[in-house]
Amino acid sequence: KREIGSQLEFDGDKLVIGHVYIERRMRPLNLHVEELRRDGDRTRLRQTLRDYGDAIKELAGAGIFPGDMLLKNFGVTRHERIVFYDYDEIAPMTDVIFRRIPPPRDYADEIAAEPYWSMGPSDVFPEQFERFLVGDPGAREMFYEYHRDLLDPSFWLGKQERVRAGLQDDVFPYPEEIRFPRASAGSPRD
Repeated sequence: KREIGSQLEFDGDKLVIGHVYIERRMRPLNLHVEELRRDGDRTRLRQTLRDYGDAIKELAGAGIFPGDMLLKNFGVTRHERIVFYDYDEIAPMTDVIFRRIPPPRDYADEIAAEPYWSMGPSDVFPEQFERFLVGDPGAREMFYEYHRDLLDPSFWLGKQERVRAGLQDDVFPYPEEIRFPRASAGSPRD
């Protein structure tokens, strides 16, 4: 009562809390992936990497560019759901300029230690994501079985176009195989 007195009230035998922050306990995704890799649990690793890419795509479909998409910026819940939790670098999809890396003009461009192309503060080059999304080569290949399109600027430009048109992608909390079946438009329901 001394430290948060304005938020607590006693009502007979009940304690009423006026305002409280709750955080879901999660394990950093990078540690989870490393453990699955080390244990040789390829089935769970594959599903985790698929869910990681799906989480990135769901954010984009909701109009949010996650910015820093490193594994360590995502968490795993006790039910193994993947959740993004680093909001420092998020941006509206409409504020980001997705560009393709221009081809090198000459040999000096090819061997340059620094980018040879111009960049603005809002420019993003999805082709560069390959360097940092998933570090382990085996896990990376699993990830790209499902999500190689994240490296293509056209994926991001397509999402951006939908957001600008006022469209938001559906986000399903459960895998397709355990969702209720949906009848297609015009077909009788079972």
